[in-house]
Amino acid sequence: MEQYEPDRLSPAQVAAMRRSFRNGRAALSRRSLLRASAGGALAAGGLGALSACGIPPAAQTSGVSSEDHSAKEKTVSFSNWTEYMDVDDSEERHPTLDEFRRRTGITVKYTEDINDNVEFFGKIKPQLAAGQPTGRDLICVTDWLAARLIRFGWVQKLDPSHLPTAYARLSQQFRSPDWDPGRAYSYPWTGISTVIAYNRKALDGVEVTSVSDMLDNPRLKGRVGFLSEMRDSVGMTLLDMGKDPGRFTDDDFDAAIARLQKAVDKGQIRRFTGNDYTSDLTKGDLAACLAWAGDVVQLKADSPDVDFLIPDSGYLTSTDNLLVPNKARHKTNAERLIDYYYEPRPAAQLAAYINYVCPVDGVKDELAKIDPDAANNPLILPDKAMAAKSRAFRSLSAKEETAYEEKFAKLTGA
Repeated sequence: MEQYEPDRLSPAQVAAMRRSFRNGRAALSRRSLLRASAGGALAAGGLGALSACGIPPAAQTSGVSSEDHSAKEKTVSFSNWTEYMDVDDSEERHPTLDEFRRRTGITVKYTEDINDNVEFFGKIKPQLAAGQPTGRDLICVTDWLAARLIRFGWVQKLDPSHLPTAYARLSQQFRSPDWDPGRAYSYPWTGISTVIAYNRKALDGVEVTSVSDMLDNPRLKGRVGFLSEMRDSVGMTLLDMGKDPGRFTDDDFDAAIARLQKAVDKGQIRRFTGNDYTSDLTKGDLAACLAWAGDVVQLKADSPDVDFLIPDSGYLTSTDNLLVPNKARHKTNAERLIDYYYEPRPAAQLAAYINYVCPVDGVKDELAKIDPDAANNPLILPDKAMAAKSRAFRSLSAKEETAYEEKFAKLTGA
C-alpha cells in the first residue's frame, strides 16, 4: 500500500490586479486539469484504491479534531492552487494575507501546492486515512473532491460562531449544495461558471442562443467545441434537454450522451477540449463553444469578437471550496481566515485578481474602486437574473462516477 495515486488600494496594487486579467489564475489551464481529476481518480488511487486498502468509502460520519493550538500559536497553514491569490506589484507578496496578519496577528503559511485534485488527494490521503495530521489547517479543492472528503469523514465540521461574516454574506446560489447542506463543512473560495462563448466574426450572422443551436445548425459543422470535463458538457446538454443536472437519472445521462454522440458522428463537434479552446475561439477556428467564465473575462479583454451568452435553459456552476482537514492544529485560525475573505474588501481584491465568480454578497462597491468594469461583469458578480439560472451537477456515487466517466471517455475518445 505504498502507492497513493493520486480603504482604496494603492496605484501599484490596482495596476497589478488589472494586469492579472491576462496573467492571473484565468490564464492558466486551471479547468483542463479537472478532466483528469474526475476521470483519473477512477484509475489513479481514487475510490478503488481505498477499497483495496480496506478503507471503506464512508468510514466515519464526522470529522476528527485534535487539540486546537490557535490561541497560543498565531499561525495557519493554507494550501491552495497556483495563481489563486492576489499579489502586489512586485508579485512577491499577497496584500490580503498581509492585511489579515496585521489585523489578527496570525501569520499565514501560504503554499501553492495544489495543481490537480487527484494529485493533491494522493498527497493527503495516506495521513487522513491513518488518522494523522496532514500539516495543513486549510485546503481548497473542487466540489466533487470536497464531497468525497466529507463523505469519508476526513474534514472537520466548522464552528458557525467563528464564521458570522461568511454566513451572512455567502451568496444564495452557493448556500446549500447537496454534498454539504447548509455548508456545515465547507465555504466556497470561488465559483466556476460554464457558459457559451462565441466569436462574432466566425459566426458570420449565424444565431446561437442555446446548446441546441451548437449541436444542430449545419452552418456550424466542425466549428463547435465542447469541454473534456464530463460534468460541464453533459450538464449543459441536460439543461438544454429540459433536465435538471441536480436531479437526473441514468436514462437522462444516457440520452445526453447519445445526443452528443450524434453530433460527434456527423462532425458537428470539432473537438472536446480543456481550456485550450481559448486559442481556437480567438482565431475563429471555433465559432461557438462551451467555456469557463474566468477565461471569457480574459478573452473579451483581448478580442472584440469574443463574447458570451447564458442560454435560457441555464448554465452550470461548480465551486472550489475551503475545508479544514482532520487533525488540523489551528482550526480556529483557519476559520478566522475563511471569515475574513467574506468581508467585502478582501473579497473584492481577490475577485479582481482571479476573475472567477465571487461567492460573497455586497462586494460591488469595493470592486468598483479597483476596476469598474469588473464590478459590472456578470461573470464575476452575477446579477439576480443570472444567478437564478445557475445549476449544479449533482453528487455521484462511486458506481455512478465510474460508469459515467467510462461512457464520456468513449464519447470523447479519451
